[in-house]
Amino acid sequence: MTSAAPLRIGNASGFYGDRFDALREMLTDGPLDVLTGDYLAELTLLILGRDRLKDPRLGYAKTFLRQLEECLGLAHDRGVKIVANAGGLNPAALADAVRGLAERTGVPTAVAHVEGDDLMGRGDWGPGVLTANAYLGGAGIAACLRAGADVVVTGRVTDAALVTGPAAAHFGWDADADGDLDAFAGALVAGHVLECGTQATGGNYPFFQEVFTCEPGARRPGFPLAEIHHDGTSVITKHPGTGGLVDVGTVTAQLLYETGDVRYRGPDVTARLDTVRLAQDGPDRVRISGVRGEAPPSTLKVGLNRIGGWRNEVVFVLTGLDIADKARLVREQLEGALAGDRPADVRWELARTEHADADTEERASAYLRLVVRDPDAARVGRAVSGAAVELALGSYPGFHVTAPPGKGSPYGVFEARYVPAAGVPHTAVLPDGTRTPIRAGRGSGATEQPAGTTSYDALPEPLPSGPVRLAPLGCVAGARSGDKGGDANVGVWARTDAAWRWLAHHLTVERFRELLPETAHLAVARHVLPNLRALNFTVEGILGEGVAARARFDPQGKALGEWLRSRRVEIPEVLL
Repeated sequence: MTSAAPLRIGNASGFYGDRFDALREMLTDGPLDVLTGDYLAELTLLILGRDRLKDPRLGYAKTFLRQLEECLGLAHDRGVKIVANAGGLNPAALADAVRGLAERTGVPTAVAHVEGDDLMGRGDWGPGVLTANAYLGGAGIAACLRAGADVVVTGRVTDAALVTGPAAAHFGWDADADGDLDAFAGALVAGHVLECGTQATGGNYPFFQEVFTCEPGARRPGFPLAEIHHDGTSVITKHPGTGGLVDVGTVTAQLLYETGDVRYRGPDVTARLDTVRLAQDGPDRVRISGVRGEAPPSTLKVGLNRIGGWRNEVVFVLTGLDIADKARLVREQLEGALAGDRPADVRWELARTEHADADTEERASAYLRLVVRDPDAARVGRAVSGAAVELALGSYPGFHVTAPPGKGSPYGVFEARYVPAAGVPHTAVLPDGTRTPIRAGRGSGATEQPAGTTSYDALPEPLPSGPVRLAPLGCVAGARSGDKGGDANVGVWARTDAAWRWLAHHLTVERFRELLPETAHLAVARHVLPNLRALNFTVEGILGEGVAARARFDPQGKALGEWLRSRRVEIPEVLL
């Protein structure tokens, strides 16, 4: 499969539940060599773990199999390889199901899979752990493709491995060769841009008005693809005629998503994000170049999911006058009712959404949210819901809730650990059934963990002083945020050189904490990416025990960036 021709890799899924028709659209809307699908997230593995408890034959993304029912023939006719991590916790079972589908439909298909990430039986992970999966690199995928596979399904690989694996197979890169590190790093960056689907083509973009225009089809972004070259440079684009937008801004936004310091670590390579250069290469085309690579860490990240306990939630609606007094009354009443058997974790949040002299009842209302969590289901079930319901005729005027209180539900906890890569049984199961062990690449160990230090180097010259005006930060800066376990990152970038000269000096860690008071007591680090005119802030612990724990209003930190952009700061008038 080794070739010097550019490799066109597309994406058709950014998460389990993404647009069902995307696989067919990507196969029919334009030429591709490889089509990838990312179905796994930290929360997804918990969902698949619960599926597997009900039926040991499950544990994979069933949606992928249904998509292939109408697309396997299309992929074969167009000569497109399919690589997806939809195997989840049971890639072997999904591979067998794909073979069965191929036999039923008469489509000749060589199917392979990658396994070895499931470490549940290889170590003491502690009580209550439901899944334990190492984040593998792309070497197993590359081995499967070199052996002639048409479809490769994997378990937990890194999202970008869906791109580095096919690229390594296509170009013949060697992860142990110094000369290929930069190429691997370029593919890793391209893979990170593709992994979340339409987020690279204008989805969830802070300047969304530029994307979702009134033109036909503009409300439905097309999925992205990358034209990867032998040296690792790439062009991010999309099929002609599809909706959305690919420009330096949309690619910058996705590059900053769910990253940390300037070293973006993967099992195949460590990419230096501070070396990435973006340039518009024509309409809906952005070239990525200059990416420098370093040796990968000698360890692999292992994601652990466990059932953390039970939770319940009640949202009280407070309408009209005296909102604060109404909230205080119902809170004191319910706290008193729970005093004898109070849940371990009780959280209240009052959202003042009401408008004075409102023209609808809903616009006149605020919301008081109660979330309780405890290891004992009884403490958050009837004990809480009953106490809330019993207040219905004896509390504040206009008492009602958004939904009847339930009996409580289990919640999950995510934790990351690190293990030596050499001890993980990364295995490629080839189309003929041959099991090929994948040797762990060289790991330098020099870049094991995020630096955790605040970086202020490579700053531009400050903007000259002048008149300022109070305005939202989002007038001159974009932002995108996301989750990594219990931590979150907020990437902020300027759209012009002048705005960057101001932003780089104004938005310090101290100013960031002032603008987002929820971060004031947390560890915050700032990382400078001058080529992107960007700052990336990492906030430790703001999401508690991760998205599955649902301890926070925005459990994945998706809107932290938009909150930051809405805060009013003194901006130089020359920028406005």
